[in-house]
Amino acid sequence: MSIMELDRKKILESHLETIQGLSSREYQQRVWVRGEGPECDDYTETICHFFDDGDPIINDYKSYNITENQLSSLLKLRQMLNEFNSKIRFRLGPNFLDSQEWRNIIVQAKEVLAAFNYR
Repeated sequence: MSIMELDRKKILESHLETIQGLSSREYQQRVWVRGEGPECDDYTETICHFFDDGDPIINDYKSYNITENQLSSLLKLRQMLNEFNSKIRFRLGPNFLDSQEWRNIIVQAKEVLAAFNYR
């Protein structure tokens, strides 16, 4: 495996870790809402990582050996997060985790992880 392939593997792994955080309501309640560690994270940081790290992966998905099915699940999650983030950008309250839209995002994040056979 070349250095470039190893780098892409690590970048994809990091992106999937971000998506794992999006798939776990328990994690979100513990870390984002209650601020309990050991992780140091919040909604804004997660969303920034998702788009900043994920868009280059999506744009060059073949280099990351991502299948069409995996790409489709990533694109769906990206669209859902983009729409959600646009709606709540200036009115993100502590109860947003209880919204149906957010529950749908959690389900889609789990689907992405399943598509990648990730933990």
